[in-house]
Amino acid sequence: MRYQFLGKSNLAVSSIGLGCVTFGREIDEAAAYTIMDRALEAGITLFDTAEVYGGNPGRSEEIIGRWLAGRRTRPQIVLATKVRPPLGRERIIASAEASLRRLQVEVIDLFQMHAWDNQTPLDETLEALELLAQQGKVRHVGFSNCAAWQLCKALWYQERAGWGRLESVQPPYNLVVRDIERELLPLCADQQVSVLAYSPLGSGFLTGKYRPGGEILKGTRMEIVPGTIPSYFHDAGFRIVDGLRRKAEQIGAPIPALALAWVMAEPRVTSVLIGARSAAQIDQALQADALGISAELRAELSAL
Repeated sequence: MRYQFLGKSNLAVSSIGLGCVTFGREIDEAAAYTIMDRALEAGITLFDTAEVYGGNPGRSEEIIGRWLAGRRTRPQIVLATKVRPPLGRERIIASAEASLRRLQVEVIDLFQMHAWDNQTPLDETLEALELLAQQGKVRHVGFSNCAAWQLCKALWYQERAGWGRLESVQPPYNLVVRDIERELLPLCADQQVSVLAYSPLGSGFLTGKYRPGGEILKGTRMEIVPGTIPSYFHDAGFRIVDGLRRKAEQIGAPIPALALAWVMAEPRVTSVLIGARSAAQIDQALQADALGISAELRAELSAL
């Protein structure tokens, strides 16, 4: 496992992160404990959740909190969670305090805006995040699902006010969904903002389990979150999967491992978040990390 500092901070995060979106929604508490144990054993230190994860709001956080409370000592993990819009001052503070209670910790390592809020003045949102940092309730702040101009505007507000800065962004990134390459990745590299990429397998699309005209499998991520389907089920998406399948067969690697390795090989990505349903999927991510791919192979896959 490799570790890099989060943005300009002195907080190190693992190159593979554990996305805890499945906890309480797709898997039960016992399975989540097994996954967290395996992730920690493998050296994964970044655990990412959100107030909305888990079916019932806060369920994922509660599971993590009980797992932490059941250990003799708190493991050295970076605990990240998110607040959803609306992002008014009182709403943000109440959300952070509720997350602290559910996670059973005194401070959140990375507190992130889950999405852009068009209804709340940005300075109000950022001032609330700064207040939480000054109160010692959060260590660092970040932004999930944002455009480059939104991140740039937020960084400018913070610099002008003398506040702590956004140290990370969390966008989707995989062989099919690559819009962050145009502006967000270059901006983050220029401003030293870490990129925590999620959905590296495109909600299971890049495992090769789907074919044109095929049905959505019951119980899969696509069936649970159908809003992701249009992003992948199109001619270009299936061409990419076909090319990925051919290359995987040629080099003797599993399709998911090769798709993951492609994301991991992007130097501007600090950590790749893996949403697991079993400990075996943690091992799959480790296999992809060990696989590695050359610049030539990554360029070949990118050309798909």
